Order: sequence, then C-alpha cells, then structure tokens
Amino acid sequence: MFKKIFKKIVGLLGYKLVEKNLIKNRRFVNSKSFLNLNFILKKVFKDHKINCLIQIGANDGQRFDELNKFIKEYKTKSVLVEPIIEYFEDLKKNYQNLENVHFENSAITVDNEEKEIFLVNKKNLENYDEHVRGISSFNKDHLIKHGVKSNHVIKKKINCISISNLLKKYNISNLDLLFIDAEGYDGDILIDFLNNSKQEPIIIFEYVHIKNDILQNLINKIISRNYSYFDINENLICLPNKIEKFL
Repeated sequence: MFKKIFKKIVGLLGYKLVEKNLIKNRRFVNSKSFLNLNFILKKVFKDHKINCLIQIGANDGQRFDELNKFIKEYKTKSVLVEPIIEYFEDLKKNYQNLENVHFENSAITVDNEEKEIFLVNKKNLENYDEHVRGISSFNKDHLIKHGVKSNHVIKKKINCISISNLLKKYNISNLDLLFIDAEGYDGDILIDFLNNSKQEPIIIFEYVHIKNDILQNLINKIISRNYSYFDINENLICLPNKIEKFL
C-alpha cells in the first residue's frame, strides 16, 4: 500500500519509479548523469542546425515531452509518430496550426505489418500515476513490470511502418535528429535504421528497457558508424562523427 501511494506522489511530481532490474543496461555506457536531457536538447537546437527531426513515441506531445517547446520555437520540420489513436488525436491538437509538424498514426517496426500493442484500459487509468499512459508496448510483461495489473491491460491492433518507409513517405533525405521512446523496441528500430540508412542524425533514445543482447549489438553498430555516445539518466545520446565538439 505504501509503495503504491509513494508511486502516485512521485507521478504527480512528474517523475516515475524505475525498477532496479530495468537499469542493468547502464553497464554498457558512460554516464553523464550530472546533466539532464533538457540541457542536451538546448545545446542540440542552439549549436547544431536541426532542420528535420523524427520523434518516435510522441504520445500526446505534452506529457513527459522534452521536444515540444523546441519544435515550436525553432519551427523544425518534425514527423511525430504515435500509434495509440487516443494519444494521437491529442498530439494533433497540441501542435495544431503548425505547418512544420507532420503526424503519423503508426508504430515503427522492422516490417509494415499490422501488429497488436498492449496498453492500460482507459477505464483503469485512474488507478495509476501519469507515466502508465506512456508505457504501451508490444510486450505485455513490460506493463506488468511497471506495476499494472494484468486484468487492466488490453490489446489493440495498430498500423505499422518501417523506419525506411517512414523516411520515404515524408521525403526525408537529411535527418538531423532521431528521438525514440519505444518502451523496449528502440533497439530493434535503430538497428534497422543503421542497417538501411546512410544518414547520420543525432540519435537520442531510451535504452534501459532494451534486452542486453540487442543493446550490445546496437552499441557495436553505433561504434562502427563512428558515433560517440553517453547516457543521460535513461537516455543514450549518440553523436555522429561530424560533430567534433559537443560538451
């Protein structure tokens, strides 16, 4: 009971608890945890011209969203990807009348087939703090690990598109920033991207939920593409070789 109340209070303050076993992947990376993601994004947008970005897992564009204010301030061409229709409709409202923003109601996968995604039933959302709105996943156990009761989880069929086809659809040949929060599927998306694209954007993704073997494979590919990288809390910041000095 105490843990549930504590998690609720933490959620109201805008944070979330992460189970100890979900941070084991930190051993693969160098930490700069004294910084925060907002500081990094300020430097990215101020010091490096970001003309085009993709955000995968955009949710509603406000809740726990780090990019909203930068997209609006810098008028960056942005493709915002969100598979859950309820959040997608809110996403469009939160960026309404912005010609630089494009919306994709799909999940990014390695193929283009329709898939099932697990999420918290809308009628049960009030039993949890805010962060459960952002943990929809192809893996039901991912929600269970975050404290969601099994009978509060539903599944929906969603449209899917590969990262390669997304780039083609929106005619993106010079991507500057790829920002991913895909609740454990980030690694699969990025491996597919690095295998099939020669573009070298700044890459920021949540890595703590990625399986160890996939993460190690991904980091090897990042290194082979001459990226440098470091972590900020739960996110890995990957910088292409063309950026000589960042911090």
